[in-house]
Amino acid sequence: MSRPIFADPIFDGAADPVVINRRGTDEWWMFYTVRRAAHVGSGVEWVHGSPIGIAGSSDGGATWVYRGTVAGLDDPSDPGLNTHWAPEVIWARGEYHMYLSYITGTPDRWPGFPRRIVHFTSPDLVDWTRRSVLPLASEFVIDAAVALCADGLYRLWYKDEGNGSCTGVAISTDLYTWTDEGIAIPGSRHGGRGHEGPNVFELGGQSWMIVDEWRGQAVFRSDDARTWERQGLILDVPGDDPEDRQVARHADVVVQDGWAALVYFTHPNTGTDHTHEMDTPSARRSTIHWARLTVEDGVLRCERNVGALHLQALRD
Repeated sequence: MSRPIFADPIFDGAADPVVINRRGTDEWWMFYTVRRAAHVGSGVEWVHGSPIGIAGSSDGGATWVYRGTVAGLDDPSDPGLNTHWAPEVIWARGEYHMYLSYITGTPDRWPGFPRRIVHFTSPDLVDWTRRSVLPLASEFVIDAAVALCADGLYRLWYKDEGNGSCTGVAISTDLYTWTDEGIAIPGSRHGGRGHEGPNVFELGGQSWMIVDEWRGQAVFRSDDARTWERQGLILDVPGDDPEDRQVARHADVVVQDGWAALVYFTHPNTGTDHTHEMDTPSARRSTIHWARLTVEDGVLRCERNVGALHLQALRD
């Protein structure tokens, strides 16, 4: 079955999950956007004003316990309630890095409000230090994904809403200073399809990127993490569980030995329309699920109805 592994116990709107092993322990931590499913307000206010939630697992991801929300992520110059989306959290160069999508305030509509990606670091996944706002291709960027590539450079992929909702990419040698590298996956302005939520990982000797096309996850394959070839869609067919009957949205991937766990969210009580169509708490609620990835004959395969998955902790 594809039953949920987690639901936010406060606001019932867990979305955009990322899962990371806490170094030196068997603990797995999930960071996620906390959408306010029951919020009474105009337009898409409920999607904004969102903190970043944390859940923890000490049994390889079989069960998750709510740990509260992350403190200290607001810009000091922004009083009041602000918006935090889609954290990317990685361990690299002796510390944890978070690349957070940040919007000042709680807008009630999509257009006209700058979105930026902000870099934080932490020694322990608990206390975070704000480092910088990344200088990317526009002022309307969200959904960071970061990976170390075979050429020795770190790459950061992100959704550029200012350029047809394409996936832009920047490069860095140290995770602090970034240089624009153009477009990785075209959006609606360049002959492609608008999308969001890129995630990049290595499996089966290939680099893979998944992006959320709001009809399932599009899959792209690469030999060098620079030039990408489209494979098709995964998670566009509903799962068996009643809480998993819609397309999978904004996912993260945790690579294991010969396979990978894909963690995604879904809106179990609504159709495939985007969030502006969701006008009741029931339609807005969202839950987190697992799927299992493998590579067979150079093709990324996804099994949605997998039941429990067990993650093995990383050892340095």
